Amino acid sequence: MKALVLENIHPTAEEVLRSRGYEVEVRSGALPEAELIESLDGVQLLGIRSNTTVTRRVLEAAPALEAIGCFCIGTNQVDLLAAAEQGVGVFNAPYSNTRSVVELVIGEIIALARRLPEKTQRMHDGVWDKSARGSHEVRGRTLGIVGYGNIGTQLSNVAEALGMRVIFYDKADRPAHGNARRMASLAELLESADVVSLHVDGRPGNAGLFGAEEFAAMKPRSLFINASRGMVVDYDSLRSHVVSGHVAGAAVDVFPVEPKAQGDAFESVLRGLDNVILTPHVGGSTQEAQEEIGWFVAEKLAGFTLHGSTALSVNLPQVLPPSLDEGHRLGFLHHNVPGVLARLNAVFADAGDNVIGQHLSTRDHLGYVITDASEPLSAEAIDDLRRSEHCVWARTW
Repeated sequence: MKALVLENIHPTAEEVLRSRGYEVEVRSGALPEAELIESLDGVQLLGIRSNTTVTRRVLEAAPALEAIGCFCIGTNQVDLLAAAEQGVGVFNAPYSNTRSVVELVIGEIIALARRLPEKTQRMHDGVWDKSARGSHEVRGRTLGIVGYGNIGTQLSNVAEALGMRVIFYDKADRPAHGNARRMASLAELLESADVVSLHVDGRPGNAGLFGAEEFAAMKPRSLFINASRGMVVDYDSLRSHVVSGHVAGAAVDVFPVEPKAQGDAFESVLRGLDNVILTPHVGGSTQEAQEEIGWFVAEKLAGFTLHGSTALSVNLPQVLPPSLDEGHRLGFLHHNVPGVLARLNAVFADAGDNVIGQHLSTRDHLGYVITDASEPLSAEAIDDLRRSEHCVWARTW
């Protein structure tokens, strides 16, 4: 079994996969589509971060590929529908770097409130500017969180511990943590927030979520932070509102177009502005988070290919089977239509094979069933299942 790991993923991932018997090739940067297709020849596992795009063309050109590990939170860089159609499982790390992102945002809130970017730049320029002008404590200020998921809720808790008031807006019905208050609309949040921090996902519907209208609706001299997705914000509008003074400061960690490799040139309309913090998509880039992500996603990949587990897959039906202490296991990914399970069980019955356990889940147009039996099915029986018009793949363990 071969694994290709890209984009400077923590060495823990390589260690986990090698310990499971994989041959691992490690490359430091992202790969363009044509080079990625060439590199996936004979590869079963692919590990990426956010700069490698896995398109339908890539998936269709990589018949050996069984699973993709996104060693990050987002999975919008992968065509999930095409991956599901090909039977390729996709896994990510939805929780592993949450604390790292929260700590960065908290640090940025304090730094912006104290105007530290401007202060430190003047010191480097040789200017001693000892003044309290424009500097504020964050205690008592109102933080408005847009997107109240894993990161948003933990940010809410930490911000309250600093003495901030917290309000939030999310289209999903999420319970408030601590003393946080839900706002009925984004407009209502913008009217009240001294700091606006975005924590939404990368679904297409969030593109352009925050533009000129939203910046204009923010309180005068409020702060803005985006550590979610670059395509969510109109940065030309942000620049205009920072230059005008309506927005007192901003911190941005994500951009619509980001350099592909370490050391590549970075361009942004936000460069050179006072009290604007620009970071190179490092919200989750702490040693602690990257090590945890490396371990977590690698374990999910190994669990899928070695045991059939699809727990926490973002595109396949989720089945978490027990450990196989005795007997033999068959995994059957199929189109979710009536009669498939009956046919599968008939195959075991016709073979006189005793079923020890069976675990089934469906997701959209796919179904996935794991059957543990006392004896292995014959090669002929398995080939018959694979020839079924509803079979995506059948694998044994």
